[in-house]
Amino acid sequence: MTPAPTLTTARLLLRGPEKRDLAPFTKWVTTSARMKAVGGNDNEGNAWRGFLAGIGHWQWHGYGLFTVTDKATGIAAGRVGILHHVEWPQPELAWHVYDGFEGKSYAFEAACAVREWAGGTLGLQPLISLIAPTNFRSLNLATRLGCVEESRDKVRDEKVIVFRHLRHDDPRARTQASRAIA
Repeated sequence: MTPAPTLTTARLLLRGPEKRDLAPFTKWVTTSARMKAVGGNDNEGNAWRGFLAGIGHWQWHGYGLFTVTDKATGIAAGRVGILHHVEWPQPELAWHVYDGFEGKSYAFEAACAVREWAGGTLGLQPLISLIAPTNFRSLNLATRLGCVEESRDKVRDEKVIVFRHLRHDDPRARTQASRAIA
């Protein structure tokens, strides 16, 4: 369905979105309390449109959000990848972890793999992440990834902190990737 490659880490398989991934994504969008950090819960129709926009990224940009699956179970644990919506200042490394998969470092592991792929394979400059000031889990993850706050801005009328990621070949990023991907 998408031209997405498959990336693997120690515990995860990152692959392009498939039809079966719509249900867990829709459940997250419509019911997760953590959606508050990204604008709030939404309805099934908008979840469907958001899911298709993710597929469109792969077709339009050649990158997008991977479905993150637990290797041991094959269950979708979230989405991590690169977004570049029309309102975005540049490509963003983004992550969504579904309920029940938080606190396992899946987003960290997947983000390390995507950062390595984005820089090493696609040649993208160090990516940004746009994070709401109240999204404490994402703020902590950005810090753990070695991101540096670059500015504060508004995107789609929402306040965001713009974080700059490490270059994929920065020694700190290489160390993180070798531990996460091994």
